[in-house]
Amino acid sequence: MSAANPDVGSLRAEIAGDVVARGDAGWDAARQAWNLTADQRPPLVVLAGSTADVAATVRFAAANGLKVAPQSTGHGASCMGDLAGTILLRTSRLTAVSVDPAARTATVAAGALWSDVVGPAAEHGLVGLHGLSATVGVAGYTLGGGIGWLTRLHGFASTHARSFEVVGADGEARRVDAESDPELFWALRGGGGQPVIVTSFELGLFELREAFAGALIWPLEEAGAVVGAWREWIATVPDELSSTLKLIRYPPLPAVPDQLRGRAVVAIMLAFTGSAERGTELVAPLRAVAAPLIDSLATIPAAGLADVAGDPTNPTPAFGHAALIDRIGIVETDALLAVAGPGVDTPLVSVEIRHLGGALRNGDPDPGAAGTLDAEGLFYSTAPVTSPQAEETIAAAQAQVAERVAPFSDARDTILTFDEQRPMRDSFTPAVADRLEAIARARDPEGLFVANHVDD
Repeated sequence: MSAANPDVGSLRAEIAGDVVARGDAGWDAARQAWNLTADQRPPLVVLAGSTADVAATVRFAAANGLKVAPQSTGHGASCMGDLAGTILLRTSRLTAVSVDPAARTATVAAGALWSDVVGPAAEHGLVGLHGLSATVGVAGYTLGGGIGWLTRLHGFASTHARSFEVVGADGEARRVDAESDPELFWALRGGGGQPVIVTSFELGLFELREAFAGALIWPLEEAGAVVGAWREWIATVPDELSSTLKLIRYPPLPAVPDQLRGRAVVAIMLAFTGSAERGTELVAPLRAVAAPLIDSLATIPAAGLADVAGDPTNPTPAFGHAALIDRIGIVETDALLAVAGPGVDTPLVSVEIRHLGGALRNGDPDPGAAGTLDAEGLFYSTAPVTSPQAEETIAAAQAQVAERVAPFSDARDTILTFDEQRPMRDSFTPAVADRLEAIARARDPEGLFVANHVDD
């Protein structure tokens, strides 16, 4: 038996799910992450069918000198790095969701997407703190903090996790909450989940039946005026309103609506949890800038918030880069225009600034490892990778964006919920990073689990 060529017969006999070894017919499909640029080459992939399968896989790995890289699904399931001697443990089959409307909670298995939660919650007039897209995976998003349309009102998604079902490095399943294991509970709320494998979450839900949401879209030539108006406008809006400003270059593809196909635009996408009347008053300064190509702002069911951003719904090859920015002032928005504004030749399809602040700045309730966030915005750029030549060009463009934005960040450069490998310490203050590392060493002293970030 060796780590490079393990005998998997005993594992196959023990679990209900599937074990796929390198060379098996289904290996390529089994190893593929959401981001199709990820070339993951583990010797084994386990497609777990239950928590018991997860526990059995952990015990098998420990007994055979292998590591375990847990990976769920959705946008955050990007490349895990070098997986030599590692079992890629996929939890994407664990999709069960149950809603307790009286307690206002959802119990969500680790492989579920937010689309699996949105519908059941909406049946009871409830909503979870999902991301901008319904295809984001609940596990990676929540373990990494999680920011979405309701973040300014309620804070990180991880703040409102009530409990976790986990499998430890000893191969034992257990429940973790504030009473049973306060230190691990702290770490799992926004710390990335490295010390254990989370198989299920109990998440707090919030009452919301409808929202005033949608997009205002103008030709890119209007970007200077729109960006300036948005920059001044966000200083006046309540925490119930979240928005993101995007400079988008739509490809000339049939899937793109006729009005946008092949066009470069500036867009403001937003969500407001108040009335349509108040929402209309709030967006009046934006509508007054110039006549938009598209104005889709309207009252929609709360479940529709998960579709407002219009993100891809299927796996795609793409590079993305995220960076927190301390403030959204003239210098910062000038940087946005410099890298993707009118007259700029860039391969980046979308460059945006998301407005943060609000509840992210306070620690009530206790936010766990995600902590508080003083950054006012998040700068994010992305582009699909369609060829090796495009990969090189996009990587160079994102390096330029990263260099331009770097001076705008302070203690924390990014957060863990985006599809790129970054050092863990980029996402936390030094004190929090030290505490997380200490917990990981104590809970997983042999380093059995591989995290979705790189070491410094």
